[in-house]
Amino acid sequence: MAPLTILLGAALLISLLAAAFDLKTGEIPNWLTLWPLGGAIVGHFVLGFRAGHGFVAGLTAAGFSIAGALICGAVPYLLYRVDAIGGGDVKLLLAIGAIFPFPFGLEAEFYAFIAAAIFAPAWLAWRGKLLQTLGNTLSLVANPFRAKAKRREVTPEMMTWFRFAPAIFVGTLVGILFHLHELKR
Repeated sequence: MAPLTILLGAALLISLLAAAFDLKTGEIPNWLTLWPLGGAIVGHFVLGFRAGHGFVAGLTAAGFSIAGALICGAVPYLLYRVDAIGGGDVKLLLAIGAIFPFPFGLEAEFYAFIAAAIFAPAWLAWRGKLLQTLGNTLSLVANPFRAKAKRREVTPEMMTWFRFAPAIFVGTLVGILFHLHELKR
C-alpha cells in the first residue's frame, strides 16, 4: 500500500473517531489527537528516510509535517483564544495538518469550515434557534459601535455551541476525494 494512502486513511479514521466522540460526549480525547500528531511527525521522518534519501530527507519530511500542523493550527488557535471553538478541535486540526502531506491539511481545514458554514445554520434552524443566534451575533458585532447605554448584553447562556469535529471529518473526506487521483500513482 502506498504511503500516501496510509496517511490519508489515518487522517480519515482519526477525524471520523473524533466526530463520533464529539457528537456523543462533546469532547475529543487527547489520545485521539496528540498520539497521531506525534506519530505523523515520526512517520513522515521515517518515510522520508526510507525513500532512499537519508537523514536529511527524513528531517525535511518531518519539518514539513510540523509546518503543516502549525499552519493548520494557527487560525483555530486564534478562534480558541476568543472562545469560538474548543481545544479538542484545535488539536484535531493540528493532527490533520501533521498527517496530511503539506498543504493538503490546509485544504481539508478549509473544507471543514465550509461544511460548518453549511451545517451550522441548518442545525440551528432544526433546533429553532437560528433567528435567536443571528440576533445575538448581530448584537456582538454591533455592540462595539453603540453607546454603552444602548449595548445589548449577550450572556454565555444565550450563546449556542456547535460541535465542529463532524465538519472536520467532512472536510477531511472532501480533501481526500479531491486527491484520489494521486493514490493511483
